[in-house]
Amino acid sequence: MRSYSDLFRTREFTPLFLTSALQTAAATLGGLALGTLVYRATDSPLLSAVSMFGPQLAQVVGATTLLSAADRLPPRATMTGIACVFAVGTAAMAAPGLPLGAVFALILLLGLVQSVGGGVRWGLLNDILSKDGYLLGRSTFNMMSGIMQIGGYATGGVLVTVLSPRTALLIASALYLAAAAAAGLGLTRRTPRAAGRPSIAQTWRTNALLWSSRPRRTTYLLLWVPNGLVVGCESLYVSYAPDRAGALFACAALGMFVGDVTTGRLLPPSLRRRLGIPFLVLLATPYLFFALRPAVPVAAVCAALASVGFAASLVQQERLMSLTPQELSGHALGLHSAGMLTMQGVSAALAGSLAQLTSPGLAMTSMAAASLLATLALTVGAGAADTAGAARTAAGSVAGPVREPGRAARQD
Repeated sequence: MRSYSDLFRTREFTPLFLTSALQTAAATLGGLALGTLVYRATDSPLLSAVSMFGPQLAQVVGATTLLSAADRLPPRATMTGIACVFAVGTAAMAAPGLPLGAVFALILLLGLVQSVGGGVRWGLLNDILSKDGYLLGRSTFNMMSGIMQIGGYATGGVLVTVLSPRTALLIASALYLAAAAAAGLGLTRRTPRAAGRPSIAQTWRTNALLWSSRPRRTTYLLLWVPNGLVVGCESLYVSYAPDRAGALFACAALGMFVGDVTTGRLLPPSLRRRLGIPFLVLLATPYLFFALRPAVPVAAVCAALASVGFAASLVQQERLMSLTPQELSGHALGLHSAGMLTMQGVSAALAGSLAQLTSPGLAMTSMAAASLLATLALTVGAGAADTAGAARTAAGSVAGPVREPGRAARQD
């Protein structure tokens, strides 16, 4: 699969793309509205950050209990149902006088539901596209996400100011209903990818199998930790610039869009595979300057430049799929999504706590420094593992060729 036109000629790609676009627009608009609503009510950077990224905190529960459903539920019905649940939950959060505790309970409930959605969506994408088309397809979804976030945050900033956060939440609810319609009417009925009923025990067994491979384990950590810590920086945009947060979010989304276009479409595979770690370094470095409290225009440029580094996830997802059996692809991608979003939620809470004690700018710098240290530690660990693997391979070749039981040695 070599071009975007090839993607959109593939059956079911367009309705899946449209469903995801509407959900992204709804999540963007609803998140900004909710974060603003909570900040105005509490004047708390911590509660504002957690309200925007709180659903991610529930991902850890879903990752350990519900993920086996990603390969064992019919994709069309599941995606339609999840969008409907989000429509109802988002509308409920717009109710005047709703206690703050009830708002956060709804946030966590929606996060639990969302933990299954990522595996279903990306597993279906992997089924729809050929093996060599996944990265281009995922890149296209990431670019769509960037565009929808740019428009969603820009529009959301206007709606929150001109109308109200509650009105913006109701509009987000309507977008979720549109996403449900796109999934229900556009996708075809498919049988589940794996047999059997979803269960907590099956979730644990498959998680353990995926986690047992050191290369997969390192890839998961590179997908989760540096990325999540930088999202902690983003969670402080509202408290850093309460009246200009939409502009910061939009510029960050623009940078992510540029990185995804460049990585998914322009870079040759040989170069792309070498840029995973440099992208992670770029992702964190611009936020080191936020302790100096740059003006909003300078901060927006830093946010855009940093977000180009989110393209690292494309490189690492491609590697993850090369290390994972096809029948576990939905679960593996769901574990990636759930782990990444969990780390983002934890980082938002941590960043908000630091901002309460210090300042948003200093907290952002601290999170960026932690991201760089995590990248360094994981890179060194992966290098040590590769060296050990090479040593074992060399020892095997001295002793003689290693053969799989019952199979002849492959001739190159």
